[in-house]
Amino acid sequence: MSGGWNTIESDAGVFTFLLNNLGVQNVQFEELLTLEPEALASLHPVYGVIFLFKYPTDTPYTSTDKPLDGTFDHDAAERLWFAAQTIQNACGTQALLSVLMNRSEEVDIGAKLRDFREFTMALPPEFRGEALSNSELIRDVHNSFARSSPFVDETQRTGGETENAFHFVAYAPVDGVLYELDGLQPAPISHGPCAKEAFPERVMEVLQRRIARYELSEIRFNLMAMVGDRRIVARTIGDAEMLAREERKRRDWQFENALRRHNFVGFAGAVLKGVVEAKLKEGGEDAYNKWIEEAKGKTRQRLESRRKGGGGGGGGEDVEMEG
Repeated sequence: MSGGWNTIESDAGVFTFLLNNLGVQNVQFEELLTLEPEALASLHPVYGVIFLFKYPTDTPYTSTDKPLDGTFDHDAAERLWFAAQTIQNACGTQALLSVLMNRSEEVDIGAKLRDFREFTMALPPEFRGEALSNSELIRDVHNSFARSSPFVDETQRTGGETENAFHFVAYAPVDGVLYELDGLQPAPISHGPCAKEAFPERVMEVLQRRIARYELSEIRFNLMAMVGDRRIVARTIGDAEMLAREERKRRDWQFENALRRHNFVGFAGAVLKGVVEAKLKEGGEDAYNKWIEEAKGKTRQRLESRRKGGGGGGGGEDVEMEG
């Protein structure tokens, strides 16, 4: 088993450029903020979706007999590209590939991924997972989108704490059937007949049932659709405004991806050094110490104001969902 797979964020820009860097043409990801089928259908052509959710740690997740929804289709594991997940931190890329590799007749997946698909289709699912984990091409592209993490804070973890875990699964219509492709399950899960044009409605029904199994307070889900390049759609229908919007989105994604990879420790250190030198020049150590005390006072005021206005000051932090 190969190691060295880093965590990447669940983000449409990350996954779109991950595909591009693997050689895939004319495909992108779009984040969906609703489970309305019309929202997904409006992104035609739609090749599949990937769904991020909190992995249950208090109940069994896998079963060899019957999944919580749908039925195992063990025969489909031979004709579909379905891989067992053998490594951590790669479930997002594996879900992405589970859609992509099963729509290769409609999507230009590029020469390198085409060769990888042809090689792995002859293998059983567990060996496909091993082949994926040992693919330097896919691992290197995946890791190129990991955030720079120069510090590791060991003080935040204690032996009694259970860390939240999240997992990606894929859904795609293949050969007239809606399949759930989850590398932690023993086989593809069939959710019944599904024509391509019926996919938005059918998959949203499945996702609604899945979300309903969680507590009402659980909102940490993320849904992204693998769709055709929206710039091509805009050019085809002659929508200049849409084209400009999509081009601007690509530029923003590129900028955000560059920020993710950059290590800002040196920059932050230089800024702090410059500020301290400026304060010392203003009035020596007295001015510097006064500036520090003023900053401490303002911080205490903000904390006190937050406690008074927030009903106890227990505001939770944002949860960043990764895979």
